Amino acid sequence: MLEAIDYPRRFFFLRLLGASLVLGALYDAAFAVVMVAAPELPQRLLHLPLPGAGFYLHLIAVFLLMLAALYLTAALDLRRYTGIILVGIAGRLLGAAVLGAAAWSEPRLGGLWPLAAADFAFGGVHALAWGMTRK
Repeated sequence: MLEAIDYPRRFFFLRLLGASLVLGALYDAAFAVVMVAAPELPQRLLHLPLPGAGFYLHLIAVFLLMLAALYLTAALDLRRYTGIILVGIAGRLLGAAVLGAAAWSEPRLGGLWPLAAADFAFGGVHALAWGMTRK
């Protein structure tokens, strides 16, 4: 017997997945721009030390912009770019763990907690939405 597919529910989670990828891309792109244009802003807001050379901030900004572009690509065609979505989920959750571990082990890096929470939230929403589209 064929199982009935709940299309409205599946469509909701597809839309949620696409929207969360777009929001994640905007978050990463905005952070990249701020890191280059006004590095003192996240330093002041998050109470984090800046790396010694500005080169490192520029390099991280490039990686964040590349990630944002991949997220937007995946959001345009969720089926075709499932691999990007899975790497994004794993990367967000791993990033949350690494940021959280750094904040936990070094009290002066407490400003990493909001970044860890954001990565965890994005990774969790991506994973939930992706998983629910598979049912």
